[in-house]
Amino acid sequence: MEGFLNWFFQFMSTMLGGIWDCVKNIFLGLFQIFNFGLYIGLFDRYKSDFNIIGWALAVLAFILTYLVWGLIIFMIVLLIRKYVRFRKTIVGSEDLLEEIADLHREVVRLAGENERILALKVGPEGLSYEDLRGLFEDGQSVGATGLVGAGAAGGAVAQVATTVAEGTNPATPVASGKRFFRLSAVDDKYTFYKAPEYDCSMNLQELCDDIRNFACSRSHLYYDVRVIRLMIAGLASTKLILLQGISGTGKTSLPYMMGKYFQNDTTIASVQPSWRDRTELFGFYNEFTKKFNETEVLKRIYESSYTDDINIIVLDEMNIARVEYYFAEMLSILEMPDPSEWKIEIIPATQEGDPAHLEDGKLKIPQNVWYIGTANNDDSTFAVSDKVYDRALVINLDTKGIAFDAPYTEAKKISYSYVESLYKKAVEDYPVCQENLDKIAQLDLYVIEHFRVAFGNRIMKQLKIFVPVYVACGGTEVAGIDYILATKVYRKFEGLNLSLIRDEIKGLMRYMDELFGKDMMTECNAYLQRLQKMF
Repeated sequence: MEGFLNWFFQFMSTMLGGIWDCVKNIFLGLFQIFNFGLYIGLFDRYKSDFNIIGWALAVLAFILTYLVWGLIIFMIVLLIRKYVRFRKTIVGSEDLLEEIADLHREVVRLAGENERILALKVGPEGLSYEDLRGLFEDGQSVGATGLVGAGAAGGAVAQVATTVAEGTNPATPVASGKRFFRLSAVDDKYTFYKAPEYDCSMNLQELCDDIRNFACSRSHLYYDVRVIRLMIAGLASTKLILLQGISGTGKTSLPYMMGKYFQNDTTIASVQPSWRDRTELFGFYNEFTKKFNETEVLKRIYESSYTDDINIIVLDEMNIARVEYYFAEMLSILEMPDPSEWKIEIIPATQEGDPAHLEDGKLKIPQNVWYIGTANNDDSTFAVSDKVYDRALVINLDTKGIAFDAPYTEAKKISYSYVESLYKKAVEDYPVCQENLDKIAQLDLYVIEHFRVAFGNRIMKQLKIFVPVYVACGGTEVAGIDYILATKVYRKFEGLNLSLIRDEIKGLMRYMDELFGKDMMTECNAYLQRLQKMF
């Protein structure tokens, strides 16, 4: 034991001496602390005097000592890292506070400019040319940044300022007159309107083939005839179609081409991420200019009331903003059973000079307008809600069209009334047979029992219109039922816990085979199989 004590005394003395040397000379001290050669020499000098306990204590002392040193070094490194991160946070916060202060000063300046603009005399005679010239020449008030910050008022002055800069008198930019420039122009356009001669020679199957051949021969767009049938049948069952799928499959081109075919160009509204409410679609009344800022969508809906043409409005990249924000009112209106109640308020009340088809400030939504949204499902878009899916008919375009030869096909002038008559005739001629309705009812009970999902009256109403029209377009009744069930009912399974219903899905596919026949429900089976692979 005496040998161990002598060794331990020398060992600790050497190490403590190294600590002192660290104070005097950090590099020399560190070398001495970790001078393993010296420690091995000391160990060799005293190990002959060790007994068993001495050996054990020597090894334990060596290990514990360097564990302590390792912990100290680790804590030092950790503290240094925390300090570096803390300094970065302090610097970043200081930069952010400086930017906020700059923005605050800019807001105060813009608010002052806005007050100056609004303080100008605005009467029945409007802004005088001299006042506007002085405002424009100020340089500070009508600068590009100032006009943007002034909001609607700044936008109005910006329009007039452009005219002033060109050296022309803008007359009275806020003068009294018509509040709706575009809609009033539509009224003037149709003052002496004479309805054209419409083509009433084709049935629905011929119409599908003609549209497909037109797209091929005139635009080199290749669509499977099934897609055209789904589109025509979908337009019969709902006013809203949702085209979704991968990019480059012709989602926007399809409705654009149909507008060309019906000789009434499609209106395409490019949805922006900033869209938050209905004003993005219909415009808004500018209290400063006393004018209504009209959009192309509003103009197209209004103009549709003058004709019997087929009108298509495309909401391109529909889900790049939340659909239920900017299109919610239209979704509710289109669900009303009485079309005479399809009205949307544009202004609180009408006055002399307002468009002729505005009644008490409300615009009636014509029946001859269809709304088609395109949607990409990726990280830059929002998920489409059940409210939208339930009201729309979804057409998935996931594959590129295969080229084929088609005869040169002319565009046709077909009226909405004629197409609607073909829809009604199809429902009368090809109603869903009672046998299939009974099978659907049995399937409904099965889905409710095993998945707690019900079909709903809306889906059945759409099915009873979609399927007969799909048959009239050249499809089969079971194929039409198959598509509605896959896109309307089984789509709701995505909200369930797929890992818990895997076996139930297998049972559902077997049950459908028993009801409708082996491999008859191809669309449903393919979709359910994709769901099984998702977890």
